[in-house]
Amino acid sequence: MPQASSSSSPATAAAAAAAAPPLPQPAADPSPSAVPASEEALDPQTPAPPPQAQPEAVLTAGQKALRSKPTRPPEDSDKKNKKLKDVEISFPIVYGTISFWLGKKASEYNSHKWTVYVRSATNEDLSVIVKRVVFQLHPSFTNPTRVVEQPPFELSESGWGEFEIAITLYFHSDVCEKRLDLFHQLKLYPEEDTGPQSTKKPVVVETYDEIVFPEPTEAFFQRVQNHPAATVPRLPPGITLPPPGPMELVPHEKKRGDTKDHPLSQWFSNFSEADELLKLAAARQQVQAHIAKLRRQLSMIDGMPQQSKAVSVQGQQFGHG
Repeated sequence: MPQASSSSSPATAAAAAAAAPPLPQPAADPSPSAVPASEEALDPQTPAPPPQAQPEAVLTAGQKALRSKPTRPPEDSDKKNKKLKDVEISFPIVYGTISFWLGKKASEYNSHKWTVYVRSATNEDLSVIVKRVVFQLHPSFTNPTRVVEQPPFELSESGWGEFEIAITLYFHSDVCEKRLDLFHQLKLYPEEDTGPQSTKKPVVVETYDEIVFPEPTEAFFQRVQNHPAATVPRLPPGITLPPPGPMELVPHEKKRGDTKDHPLSQWFSNFSEADELLKLAAARQQVQAHIAKLRRQLSMIDGMPQQSKAVSVQGQQFGHG
Protein backbone atom coordinates (compact mmCIF):
# COMPACT_ATOMS: atom_id res chain seq x y z
CA MET A 1 0.00 0.00 0.00
CA PRO A 2 1.54 3.34 -0.97
CA GLN A 3 2.15 6.06 1.58
CA ALA A 4 0.46 9.37 0.94
CA SER A 5 3.80 10.83 -0.04
CA SER A 6 4.73 8.17 -2.58
CA SER A 7 3.95 7.94 -6.31
CA SER A 8 2.47 5.01 -8.17
CA SER A 9 4.30 3.58 -11.16
CA PRO A 10 3.27 4.95 -14.55
CA ALA A 11 0.99 2.84 -16.70
CA THR A 12 1.88 1.48 -20.11
CA ALA A 13 2.32 3.72 -23.18
CA ALA A 14 -0.61 4.90 -25.28
CA ALA A 15 -1.91 2.32 -27.75
CA ALA A 16 -3.96 4.10 -30.41
CA ALA A 17 -2.60 7.64 -30.18
CA ALA A 18 0.89 8.47 -31.36
CA ALA A 19 3.57 8.57 -28.71
CA ALA A 20 3.05 11.75 -26.82
CA PRO A 21 5.79 13.86 -25.23
CA PRO A 22 6.12 13.62 -21.45
CA LEU A 23 3.21 15.27 -19.74
CA PRO A 24 4.13 18.37 -17.81
CA GLN A 25 3.62 18.28 -14.08
CA PRO A 26 0.61 20.21 -12.82
CA ALA A 27 1.63 23.73 -12.01
CA ALA A 28 1.66 24.61 -8.35
CA ASP A 29 -1.15 26.79 -7.17
CA PRO A 30 0.03 30.36 -7.04
CA SER A 31 -0.15 31.98 -3.65
CA PRO A 32 -1.00 35.65 -3.27
CA SER A 33 1.98 37.83 -2.55
CA ALA A 34 2.01 40.06 0.49
CA VAL A 35 0.11 43.25 -0.26
CA PRO A 36 1.38 46.23 1.70
CA ALA A 37 -1.06 48.66 3.22
CA SER A 38 -1.91 51.38 0.70
CA GLU A 39 -1.01 55.04 1.36
CA GLU A 40 -2.36 58.06 -0.46
CA ALA A 41 0.19 60.37 -2.05
CA LEU A 42 0.65 63.49 0.08
CA ASP A 43 1.28 67.00 -1.21
CA PRO A 44 4.73 68.02 0.04
CA GLN A 45 3.37 71.54 0.74
CA THR A 46 0.57 70.25 2.91
CA PRO A 47 1.31 69.54 6.57
CA ALA A 48 1.40 65.84 7.19
CA PRO A 49 -1.72 64.57 8.97
CA PRO A 50 -1.33 62.77 12.27
CA PRO A 51 -0.35 59.12 11.84
CA GLN A 52 -3.27 56.72 11.55
CA ALA A 53 -3.46 53.02 12.10
CA GLN A 54 -2.79 51.22 8.85
CA PRO A 55 -4.81 48.15 7.81
CA GLU A 56 -3.03 44.86 8.31
CA ALA A 57 -1.24 43.55 5.25
CA VAL A 58 -2.52 40.43 3.51
CA LEU A 59 -0.01 37.67 4.18
CA THR A 60 0.66 34.40 2.45
CA ALA A 61 0.41 31.16 4.39
CA GLY A 62 4.20 30.96 4.53
CA GLN A 63 4.48 34.50 5.90
CA LYS A 64 1.87 33.78 8.53
CA ALA A 65 3.89 30.77 9.64
CA LEU A 66 6.90 33.06 10.25
CA ARG A 67 4.98 35.31 12.62
CA SER A 68 6.11 35.27 16.23
CA LYS A 69 4.17 32.70 18.21
CA PRO A 70 2.87 33.10 21.74
CA THR A 71 5.36 32.13 24.40
CA ARG A 72 2.90 29.55 25.68
CA PRO A 73 0.68 28.09 22.95
CA PRO A 74 -2.82 27.04 23.92
CA GLU A 75 -3.11 23.48 25.21
CA ASP A 76 -5.83 22.66 22.67
CA SER A 77 -3.42 23.49 19.85
CA ASP A 78 -0.82 21.10 21.26
CA LYS A 79 -3.37 18.31 21.49
CA LYS A 80 -4.61 18.80 17.95
CA ASN A 81 -1.09 18.69 16.50
CA LYS A 82 0.11 15.77 18.63
CA LYS A 83 0.91 12.75 16.47
CA LEU A 84 -0.22 9.24 17.35
CA LYS A 85 2.77 6.90 17.22
CA ASP A 86 2.35 3.38 15.78
CA VAL A 87 -1.04 4.30 14.29
CA GLU A 88 -2.02 4.26 10.59
CA ILE A 89 -5.24 5.39 8.96
CA SER A 90 -5.99 4.09 5.48
CA PHE A 91 -8.51 5.04 2.81
CA PRO A 92 -9.21 2.46 0.08
CA ILE A 93 -9.61 4.24 -3.26
CA VAL A 94 -10.30 3.38 -6.88
CA TYR A 95 -9.18 5.40 -9.89
CA GLY A 96 -9.87 4.68 -13.52
CA THR A 97 -11.78 5.46 -16.68
CA ILE A 98 -15.04 4.44 -18.31
CA SER A 99 -15.30 5.01 -22.07
CA PHE A 100 -18.26 4.69 -24.44
CA TRP A 101 -18.10 4.30 -28.20
CA LEU A 102 -20.22 6.95 -29.94
CA GLY A 103 -21.54 4.59 -32.60
CA LYS A 104 -23.06 6.38 -35.59
CA LYS A 105 -22.02 9.71 -34.09
CA ALA A 106 -18.37 8.67 -34.07
CA SER A 107 -15.94 10.43 -36.37
CA GLU A 108 -12.27 9.96 -37.15
CA TYR A 109 -11.16 12.36 -34.42
CA ASN A 110 -14.06 11.98 -32.02
CA SER A 111 -14.97 8.33 -31.57
CA HIS A 112 -15.43 7.92 -27.81
CA LYS A 113 -16.73 9.75 -24.78
CA TRP A 114 -14.95 8.94 -21.53
CA THR A 115 -14.79 9.84 -17.83
CA VAL A 116 -11.74 9.69 -15.58
CA TYR A 117 -12.26 9.71 -11.81
CA VAL A 118 -11.01 9.00 -8.31
CA ARG A 119 -13.53 7.52 -5.89
CA SER A 120 -13.72 5.73 -2.58
CA ALA A 121 -13.60 1.95 -2.97
CA THR A 122 -16.88 1.89 -1.03
CA ASN A 123 -18.26 4.93 -2.91
CA GLU A 124 -18.18 7.10 0.22
CA ASP A 125 -17.32 10.80 0.20
CA LEU A 126 -13.57 11.31 -0.25
CA SER A 127 -13.70 15.04 0.40
CA VAL A 128 -13.15 14.24 4.07
CA ILE A 129 -9.46 13.99 3.14
CA VAL A 130 -9.14 15.25 -0.45
CA LYS A 131 -9.13 19.00 -1.01
CA ARG A 132 -8.78 18.95 -4.80
CA VAL A 133 -7.73 16.70 -7.67
CA VAL A 134 -5.73 17.76 -10.74
CA PHE A 135 -6.09 15.74 -13.95
CA GLN A 136 -3.31 16.20 -16.52
CA LEU A 137 -4.58 15.31 -19.99
CA HIS A 138 -2.74 14.94 -23.29
CA PRO A 139 -1.26 18.28 -24.49
CA SER A 140 -3.51 18.18 -27.58
CA PHE A 141 -6.54 18.97 -25.38
CA THR A 142 -7.60 22.53 -24.76
CA ASN A 143 -6.56 23.44 -21.21
CA PRO A 144 -5.01 20.02 -20.50
CA THR A 145 -4.58 20.73 -16.78
CA ARG A 146 -8.00 20.34 -15.18
CA VAL A 147 -8.62 21.11 -11.50
CA VAL A 148 -11.63 19.63 -9.65
CA GLU A 149 -12.20 21.12 -6.21
CA GLN A 150 -15.34 19.33 -5.10
CA PRO A 151 -16.69 15.79 -5.28
CA PRO A 152 -17.21 13.79 -7.31
CA PHE A 153 -13.56 14.10 -8.36
CA GLU A 154 -13.92 13.39 -12.07
CA LEU A 155 -14.02 14.91 -15.52
CA SER A 156 -15.52 13.86 -18.85
CA GLU A 157 -14.11 14.39 -22.32
CA SER A 158 -14.27 12.94 -25.82
CA GLY A 159 -11.63 12.01 -28.38
CA TRP A 160 -10.13 9.23 -30.45
CA GLY A 161 -6.79 8.24 -28.87
CA GLU A 162 -5.51 6.45 -25.78
CA PHE A 163 -2.94 8.10 -23.53
CA GLU A 164 -1.68 8.25 -19.96
CA ILE A 165 -3.50 10.54 -17.53
CA ALA A 166 -1.65 11.95 -14.51
CA ILE A 167 -3.88 12.31 -11.44
CA THR A 168 -2.66 14.39 -8.49
CA LEU A 169 -4.46 14.41 -5.13
CA TYR A 170 -4.07 17.31 -2.70
CA PHE A 171 -5.20 16.81 0.88
CA HIS A 172 -6.62 19.03 3.62
CA SER A 173 -4.05 20.68 5.86
CA ASP A 174 -4.77 18.46 8.87
CA VAL A 175 -4.40 15.30 6.75
CA CYS A 176 -1.12 15.56 4.85
CA GLU A 177 1.05 18.34 3.47
CA LYS A 178 2.34 16.22 0.58
CA ARG A 179 0.52 15.41 -2.64
CA LEU A 180 -0.11 11.98 -4.12
CA ASP A 181 0.62 11.31 -7.81
CA LEU A 182 -1.23 8.55 -9.65
CA PHE A 183 -1.08 7.50 -13.31
CA HIS A 184 -3.77 5.82 -15.36
CA GLN A 185 -3.82 4.57 -18.95
CA LEU A 186 -6.99 5.61 -20.78
CA LYS A 187 -8.46 2.66 -22.70
CA LEU A 188 -11.04 3.14 -25.45
CA TYR A 189 -11.00 -0.35 -26.97
CA PRO A 190 -11.48 -3.72 -25.24
CA GLU A 191 -8.45 -5.96 -24.80
CA GLU A 192 -10.08 -8.96 -26.50
CA ASP A 193 -11.54 -8.93 -29.98
CA THR A 194 -15.20 -9.36 -29.12
CA GLY A 195 -16.61 -8.20 -32.41
CA PRO A 196 -18.12 -4.80 -33.16
CA GLN A 197 -18.04 -2.26 -30.36
CA SER A 198 -21.28 -1.52 -28.56
CA THR A 199 -22.54 1.89 -27.51
CA LYS A 200 -24.23 0.31 -24.47
CA LYS A 201 -21.31 -1.60 -22.96
CA PRO A 202 -18.37 0.61 -22.02
CA VAL A 203 -14.70 -0.22 -21.59
CA VAL A 204 -13.98 -0.02 -17.85
CA VAL A 205 -10.44 0.06 -16.45
CA GLU A 206 -10.06 0.59 -12.71
CA THR A 207 -7.20 0.31 -10.23
CA TYR A 208 -7.66 -0.39 -6.53
CA ASP A 209 -5.23 1.08 -4.02
CA GLU A 210 -5.07 2.32 -0.45
CA ILE A 211 -3.80 5.68 0.80
CA VAL A 212 -2.04 5.20 4.14
CA PHE A 213 -1.47 8.06 6.59
CA PRO A 214 1.09 7.05 9.23
CA GLU A 215 1.18 8.79 12.61
CA PRO A 216 -1.94 10.96 12.15
CA THR A 217 -2.60 13.87 14.47
CA GLU A 218 -5.13 13.42 17.23
CA ALA A 219 -7.41 15.96 15.55
CA PHE A 220 -7.36 14.08 12.23
CA PHE A 221 -7.90 10.74 13.97
CA GLN A 222 -10.92 12.03 15.87
CA ARG A 223 -12.35 13.68 12.77
CA VAL A 224 -12.37 10.51 10.65
CA GLN A 225 -12.53 7.66 13.15
CA ASN A 226 -16.24 7.14 12.46
CA HIS A 227 -16.15 8.02 8.76
CA PRO A 228 -17.29 5.11 6.52
CA ALA A 229 -14.53 5.71 3.95
CA ALA A 230 -11.74 5.28 6.51
CA THR A 231 -10.10 2.17 7.90
CA VAL A 232 -9.19 3.17 11.44
CA PRO A 233 -7.38 0.76 13.77
CA ARG A 234 -7.72 0.47 17.50
CA LEU A 235 -5.40 2.69 19.45
CA PRO A 236 -2.33 1.03 20.97
CA PRO A 237 -2.40 0.34 24.73
CA GLY A 238 -1.74 3.42 26.79
CA ILE A 239 -3.21 5.88 24.28
CA THR A 240 -6.63 7.27 25.11
CA LEU A 241 -8.53 10.06 23.44
CA PRO A 242 -11.59 11.93 24.65
CA PRO A 243 -14.83 10.89 22.98
CA PRO A 244 -15.32 12.69 19.66
CA GLY A 245 -17.55 15.73 19.67
CA PRO A 246 -19.73 16.85 16.76
CA MET A 247 -17.93 16.16 13.48
CA GLU A 248 -16.31 19.32 12.17
CA LEU A 249 -17.24 19.62 8.54
CA VAL A 250 -14.66 20.70 6.01
CA PRO A 251 -16.14 22.91 3.25
CA HIS A 252 -17.08 20.10 0.82
CA GLU A 253 -18.54 17.78 3.44
CA LYS A 254 -21.58 20.04 3.78
CA LYS A 255 -22.66 18.74 0.38
CA ARG A 256 -23.13 15.06 -0.26
CA GLY A 257 -20.17 13.85 -2.27
CA ASP A 258 -20.42 10.08 -2.35
CA THR A 259 -20.73 8.12 -5.60
CA LYS A 260 -23.33 5.56 -4.53
CA ASP A 261 -25.96 7.01 -6.88
CA HIS A 262 -23.52 8.01 -9.59
CA PRO A 263 -24.86 7.63 -13.17
CA LEU A 264 -21.93 5.32 -13.94
CA SER A 265 -22.06 3.35 -10.69
CA GLN A 266 -23.50 0.27 -12.43
CA TRP A 267 -20.15 -0.10 -14.22
CA PHE A 268 -18.00 0.35 -11.12
CA SER A 269 -15.97 -2.70 -10.07
CA ASN A 270 -16.70 -4.16 -6.65
CA PHE A 271 -13.45 -4.35 -4.72
CA SER A 272 -13.25 -6.21 -1.44
CA GLU A 273 -10.63 -8.02 0.60
CA ALA A 274 -12.22 -11.36 -0.31
CA ASP A 275 -11.90 -10.59 -4.03
CA GLU A 276 -8.27 -9.57 -3.60
CA LEU A 277 -7.47 -12.77 -1.68
CA LEU A 278 -9.04 -14.88 -4.41
CA LYS A 279 -7.01 -13.11 -7.07
CA LEU A 280 -3.82 -13.57 -5.07
CA ALA A 281 -4.58 -17.27 -4.56
CA ALA A 282 -5.21 -17.77 -8.29
CA ALA A 283 -1.99 -15.96 -9.19
CA ARG A 284 -0.07 -18.06 -6.68
CA GLN A 285 -1.42 -21.27 -8.23
CA GLN A 286 -0.32 -20.11 -11.68
CA VAL A 287 3.18 -19.34 -10.44
CA GLN A 288 3.45 -22.68 -8.66
CA ALA A 289 2.28 -24.53 -11.79
CA HIS A 290 4.86 -22.69 -13.90
CA ILE A 291 7.63 -23.51 -11.39
CA ALA A 292 6.61 -27.20 -11.41
CA LYS A 293 6.75 -27.23 -15.22
CA LEU A 294 10.24 -25.72 -15.25
CA ARG A 295 11.42 -28.24 -12.67
CA ARG A 296 10.17 -31.13 -14.83
CA GLN A 297 12.00 -29.73 -17.83
CA LEU A 298 15.21 -29.37 -15.80
CA SER A 299 14.94 -32.89 -14.46
CA MET A 300 14.50 -34.22 -18.00
CA ILE A 301 17.60 -32.34 -19.16
CA ASP A 302 19.60 -33.60 -16.16
CA GLY A 303 18.62 -37.19 -17.01
CA MET A 304 19.90 -36.99 -20.59
CA PRO A 305 23.35 -38.20 -21.62
CA GLN A 306 25.98 -35.47 -21.90
CA GLN A 307 25.96 -35.47 -25.73
CA SER A 308 22.16 -35.30 -25.86
CA LYS A 309 22.24 -32.32 -23.53
CA ALA A 310 24.53 -30.41 -25.88
CA VAL A 311 22.33 -31.17 -28.88
CA SER A 312 19.21 -30.16 -26.91
CA VAL A 313 20.75 -26.88 -25.76
CA GLN A 314 22.02 -26.12 -29.27
CA GLY A 315 18.58 -26.84 -30.73
CA GLN A 316 16.96 -24.46 -28.25
CA GLN A 317 19.44 -21.73 -29.13
CA PHE A 318 18.49 -21.94 -32.81
CA GLY A 319 14.78 -22.20 -32.11
CA HIS A 320 14.49 -25.92 -32.83
CA GLY A 321 13.88 -27.06 -29.28
